[in-house]
Amino acid sequence: MLSARLRRVGPEPVGFRSQRQQPTWIFDLDNTLHDARPYIFPQINHAMTAYIQQHLGLDYDAACQLRRHYWLRYGATLLGLMKHHGTDPNHFLWHTHQFPRLRQVVVSEPGLRIQVSRLPGRKFIFSNAPKHYVDAVLDVLDIRDLFVAVFGIECVCFRPKPAARGFLQLCRAQHIRMQHCIMVEDTLENLYAAKKLGMRTVWMAQAQRTPGYVDRRISSLSELSLN
Repeated sequence: MLSARLRRVGPEPVGFRSQRQQPTWIFDLDNTLHDARPYIFPQINHAMTAYIQQHLGLDYDAACQLRRHYWLRYGATLLGLMKHHGTDPNHFLWHTHQFPRLRQVVVSEPGLRIQVSRLPGRKFIFSNAPKHYVDAVLDVLDIRDLFVAVFGIECVCFRPKPAARGFLQLCRAQHIRMQHCIMVEDTLENLYAAKKLGMRTVWMAQAQRTPGYVDRRISSLSELSLN
């Protein structure tokens, strides 16, 4: 049986070298499987601000401030809008994640499909974005069929990472054992939550230093390998 290993960055933690059970890979989407920073995130931020302006009757500056305030306080603008304004989450997510020219704005690494498909074990997506957007991006990347299931924010009752509820719900629904999971993410708070639940963690980042709860740091998905 193949033994999945990750390219070494610093001292190798216990568990990777002698892993016998094929791992279950849980991938984030934005800034992990593609780079959302140049085009997609600015468009989402603009759409959220416009939504708040329209539905709460605020000017642009006030809407920007409220969007950021809720994001900092709750980890997601949506949670603040739901809690304080009774916003319909499905309506909000649909109108803030529309990309008619999605194929032109998705930025990804060359050979992404090969890089993901060569990893042994089952693969899942767990994103704080809505499922219709996640599915659309995966279709553009031509990797949707490589994943057993996709969990968007509505699949976990609008409780985004790093809340433990979503991780637990995914693992229960798919009969996954936490100790067999490798979480691949760009956000440290989400990796910290995954590590506390018993998962192994891979941080997608260009940083020079790696926190203790991160088992691997990579700057490219090509660094996820079997050798």
